[in-house]
Amino acid sequence: MAETKARDRRHLGIFRASSNAGLGRGGGLRRRGGSTHSRLLFAKIVEHFADGDELILVVDDTLVSHKGPKIFGLGTHVDPVRSSRAWKVFSLGHVWVVVAVCVRLPFSRRTWALPILFRLYRPKPACKRGQPPFKTKTQLANEMLVIASHWASGRRMRVTADAAYANSTVLGDLPSNVVFIGAMRPDAALTALPLPKDQQPTGRRRKRGERLPTPAALAKSPSQRWATLDVHIYGKDTTLEIKVVDAQWYRVANDRHLRVVLVRVLRGDLPVRVFFCTDPQLDVADIIKAYASRWGIEVCFRELKQHLGFGDSPARKREAVERTAPFAGYLYTLLVLWFCSLPTRQRRRAIIHRPWYRTKKSYSFEDILRAAQLALRVLDVSDLLHGYADLQAPSPCLQAGSYAAFCDLMTAKVESDVGDPTRVGSLPGKVSPYNSRGRRPRG
Repeated sequence: MAETKARDRRHLGIFRASSNAGLGRGGGLRRRGGSTHSRLLFAKIVEHFADGDELILVVDDTLVSHKGPKIFGLGTHVDPVRSSRAWKVFSLGHVWVVVAVCVRLPFSRRTWALPILFRLYRPKPACKRGQPPFKTKTQLANEMLVIASHWASGRRMRVTADAAYANSTVLGDLPSNVVFIGAMRPDAALTALPLPKDQQPTGRRRKRGERLPTPAALAKSPSQRWATLDVHIYGKDTTLEIKVVDAQWYRVANDRHLRVVLVRVLRGDLPVRVFFCTDPQLDVADIIKAYASRWGIEVCFRELKQHLGFGDSPARKREAVERTAPFAGYLYTLLVLWFCSLPTRQRRRAIIHRPWYRTKKSYSFEDILRAAQLALRVLDVSDLLHGYADLQAPSPCLQAGSYAAFCDLMTAKVESDVGDPTRVGSLPGKVSPYNSRGRRPRG
């Protein structure tokens, strides 16, 4: 009886650890101030990777398929992976709008996106009476950007997003310390900058200038030649052909002064890609690099779903649905931050050395997850629920709640447990069935 009671308390306490301690309704937001977990992770990211530099944030959404009766927030959404321009595939599930911080890690050559804020998008038919009002994806993104700008305390931030978030909802109420870099429609209605006030005729001052050709027309215009630009994106050096024009996109960005960059595409269906930035003084190479870093959140979505079960939760109630998926995202960020705190020698011990895989030069999230599994295999997560007489006493570092003490404990476990290249991370103590030549022995 006492054992059953303790087990129930452990279950309820673990659930409260991801709810009452900071994860409020809305997937990490509480009273428009953000959760405690989100703010602490954001502070650690700034401390580790943004020492005096500008932060790069990315906004995107992802679809998680779900089926079942009485599941909160379910809706029918277009599946962007299985759909095409001519054929739309719909899927039943949840759509999460995510804000992540793009960082360059010392042990990887690609850009990583560390999620910090989540919001659950619910279709309009699913918003019944007595529940939160309907909000579009762009409205949810704008709310989270306002919270992130408040956390930054005046630090300059660059926000990148695709064309779905480049609209008046996001750009109309953009914080002053945020520079938006996004994709533009090829048929966007551009206007020239208005004349200075002393050069305008009498009367009301004009907010925009004369109408300019669309980006698609500018790409075909022979009046401005294509210029070449050497830039390092997606892990390799690339030479691009570009055209640059300063203009206004009044319907989306009001009277903001924008820098528009046209990039000629030599492969694919689109002949030209158009990007824009709300800071006209920003270098063209920095604009393209910032937008290219947006791909890190797509990799993050794949790893969350495949390795941390981002979309595998059987939760049905509102509180459980809005807390379980963001918790997996916070765990992803916490694991990456912990792995960055390890010395280089200890990181190398976390890799399973396979003789047939000799081209590996950087660490992946699978390596991070394996190192954490080996370090935590001797710990009992139920020890976090201290305060009950029938439970074990928690370790000193978990009682203190110190991030540094947690990293010290994990580091000590890596030193003692990781180091045998034949260990399999998901199954502690199991020896790899392959020999030194990468082959499975007979018998």
